[in-house]
Amino acid sequence: MASEYMYWAKNQAPVRYALGSSEVPPCHLDRFPLDIADLELDGQSRYRYPPLREAIARHAGVTADRVVLADGTSMANMLALSALIAPGDEVVAEHPVYEPMVATAEHLGATIRSLERRAPDFAIDPAAVEAAVTERTRVILLTNLHNPTGNLADVTVLQEIGAIAERVGAHVVVDEVYLDAAIPPQRTSALLGDRFVVTSSLTKCYGLSGIRCGWILADPALAERIWRLNELFGVAQSHAAERLALVAFEHLDEIAAGNAKLLQRNRALANAFFASRDDLEYVPMTGGITAFPRLIDGDVDALNRLLRERYDTSIVPGRFFGAPDRFRMGVGGRTDIVEAGLERLASALDSML
Repeated sequence: MASEYMYWAKNQAPVRYALGSSEVPPCHLDRFPLDIADLELDGQSRYRYPPLREAIARHAGVTADRVVLADGTSMANMLALSALIAPGDEVVAEHPVYEPMVATAEHLGATIRSLERRAPDFAIDPAAVEAAVTERTRVILLTNLHNPTGNLADVTVLQEIGAIAERVGAHVVVDEVYLDAAIPPQRTSALLGDRFVVTSSLTKCYGLSGIRCGWILADPALAERIWRLNELFGVAQSHAAERLALVAFEHLDEIAAGNAKLLQRNRALANAFFASRDDLEYVPMTGGITAFPRLIDGDVDALNRLLRERYDTSIVPGRFFGAPDRFRMGVGGRTDIVEAGLERLASALDSML
């Protein structure tokens, strides 16, 4: 088993106008007082590194015994799902779906049942969740903000889903890597009860993908099971990366300081662009980093090729999310890059008419 999307994404040539990117501009930690000796490069790991766990716990508003460290959100998803499902179990997964999450569940031997998020707003309907689960369901798999559409699930909806999970003996695994870009700000669903297992990282909303600081939030007993699983996968995290992550948490407000205004400007640009097009079906962006418009007539893969070959621009074809007539577009880059990328996207669309 493998992730077709991840292989594709990692093997695309870089472009200047990367509307295919789904994170804010990279943060360079050398802007903070930091000496190489601070990284404690003595060859030792620091078992379950308590200072970083405590920093994540404070950020999320939970206790440290609920925090498991992981190498990015992808490994967090792998660890969480590995602790919760066995071959033959059912996983109810949202659709459109971030393909690596479903690929992970399939790799672990799960049967996938689809939970449709319906256009135009792609909100979750608890009634659809109720209809999708069975007594064999062990995980309801969600993203919030939704990847790729950016839809924000209401707390009351999540509570209803938690009650459904409780009834059938399942957990709700929620990838919240985009949640800190929500408008208005949201608290983690890990606070809604022990049926919720949350994964996240410092990548998308903080521009720190290089240090691979991810985590899982779970009830203490499940967290301990996940820690033990982690010893099979990687034994321990890179301690130098853990130290850098701790520096990041110490300066997180400063790191994120300009991102809210950046995203506000860029979402306004995207909404103005969408409003100018009669060849796209869209929902205006109100929060988040990504949008998922539908190309009303035409081939999305052909559009992506045209953008790359002629306009030095990228998008992500919707086939990787199970929606081949759509594409994911990110607005997390520098405003000048996003604006120029949208101009090139308009030119490409016009040339396809």
